[in-house]
Amino acid sequence: MAAAHGIRTGLLVVVALLASATIAGSDLRGVVAAEEELEGRAPTPEELRPSVQAAFAHESYRPGEIATLAIFNRARGLTLQILHAGPEHSRTIGNNELHGVAVTHAKTVGDSTGHRVLRIRIGAWPSGLYFARLNSKDGRIGFAPFVLRPTRLGEQRVAVVLPTMTWQAYNLRDDDGDGKGDTWYADWSTHVARLGRPYLNRGVPYNFRSYDLPFLHWLAWTRKGVDHLADTDLDGARSARALADAYDLILFPGHHEYVTAREYELIRGYRDLGGNLAFLSANDFFWQVAKHANAIQRTAQWRDLGRPEAALIGVQYRGNDSGSHRGPWIVRDAKDAGWLFAGTGLTDGSEVGNGGIEIDKTTSASPRGVKVLAEIPNLFGPGFTAQMTYYQTPSGAKVFAAGAFTLAGSVLSNPQVGRMMENLWAHLATAA
Repeated sequence: MAAAHGIRTGLLVVVALLASATIAGSDLRGVVAAEEELEGRAPTPEELRPSVQAAFAHESYRPGEIATLAIFNRARGLTLQILHAGPEHSRTIGNNELHGVAVTHAKTVGDSTGHRVLRIRIGAWPSGLYFARLNSKDGRIGFAPFVLRPTRLGEQRVAVVLPTMTWQAYNLRDDDGDGKGDTWYADWSTHVARLGRPYLNRGVPYNFRSYDLPFLHWLAWTRKGVDHLADTDLDGARSARALADAYDLILFPGHHEYVTAREYELIRGYRDLGGNLAFLSANDFFWQVAKHANAIQRTAQWRDLGRPEAALIGVQYRGNDSGSHRGPWIVRDAKDAGWLFAGTGLTDGSEVGNGGIEIDKTTSASPRGVKVLAEIPNLFGPGFTAQMTYYQTPSGAKVFAAGAFTLAGSVLSNPQVGRMMENLWAHLATAA
């Protein structure tokens, strides 16, 4: 288990495509229909629970930087504290809760009259996901997360990329007061979502507790040394060669649906140089977005741009049913993938885990020699099968994909999945 941090000074102040849809061969056009079914989703009462609404100006900061935190609504008698999410052992029950290990003392910062900007010096803390916790005198709470990136790439040999752009794409906050959330998930004719805005759920990213938090716990509790990066950090990397020199493994544990062209090309170049990759959820690298200052613009699906995600990941998005059906992966290749299933007791035909929500499958664009290690067959109907895959490139890159939501999310709740994750780490997180 990870050692607790001491308090330090540093605070300056959908059925998938619908069962009736037909997809012949590798022609997967139209799968966006399942995404469009989410259009018009209204925030739940839990998401709209009164809070202190706050957000950091940037997705990530490095130690020693001055971070800008904006408070967007009125609040009296505010206190502020910075905490590290992951090392804590307290239980997170609701979707609008964040817990962590405090790295600063709680500090009184006064009132907000509707818009207040605070400047916070980031301490020399380990790379990870951190958040500001704001408490108001009337009992309201707000959380504002940010990624603490390393001072330089490669301080650790593994990078974990958090899906900060996808988090904002799913943020239904109504910024302009027109009664609709300012994202395409509220209105599919909308193509832009702002960054640097408060999340609903009192500031907790959508589905964070299920998709992201268990893996952060696993990393901390098993003392895995990693560099945490936000999308903007990956987008800003100097080159694919710089990434390959810095990291043996780049890992995408969560729902990493929206990426920039530069992110896509850097990761493809990193793989081509022999860098290892792991995708522990599904529906990754599906949409291209363009980043303009503090906003992202949804442009096109990668497969429609001639760069299908299966060519990189091994599998690509097949559909979703919003979680109505879930099922275990069925092991298909235990002998050839003994490195993954060692110590689990799993053999061909064994069941493991519980996946679904959104699923990926191989296509004609998948790399030659891709191996299906396990499947969730016909989960949403005939042909709607989730596939867990692995392939290696001539340059020595090893690429693993889980194929369904979410292997990372069950790493603590299922001992066999936990063993598989340790095996995966041992196989990918070392240089060839």
